[in-house]
Amino acid sequence: MDPVEITVDASAEQTFAVLADGWMYATWVVGASHIRDVDPGWPAVGTRIHHSVGTWPLTMSDITKVHDVDPPRMLELEAKLWPVGSAWIRLELVELAPQRTKIRMSERAISGLATLLPDQVQELVLVPRNKESLSRLADLVIGRSRDSK
Repeated sequence: MDPVEITVDASAEQTFAVLADGWMYATWVVGASHIRDVDPGWPAVGTRIHHSVGTWPLTMSDITKVHDVDPPRMLELEAKLWPVGSAWIRLELVELAPQRTKIRMSERAISGLATLLPDQVQELVLVPRNKESLSRLADLVIGRSRDSK
């Protein structure tokens, strides 16, 4: 599956700062609706965000765990949602120029029922969702970078 990309007028550090704030996760990740807890040290490898997915009253508990991190360039996650399975998500930040960063998001199912779906079907669901997630993330990054000036 091809990654989804967006470019923001902010540094990689400013962009990563939003990713590093686990309490902001539900404001940019489409489907996440409520943060219940964020492990101390997020986004260190092994730390988790405990959140809900869905619209009240039809929500399910979910956990997203950090598998790899290279601040401010990369964050690799595993989002779990029983019984659907889990997804591998990678966010890469490429600083194109001072105050200009490309955010690249890749995602694929890695366990559970979702892995039974062909890549083309996963792409039909994930690409629009991830485009919207990156649009929301970009708005947060730009808003925070304006506030810090």
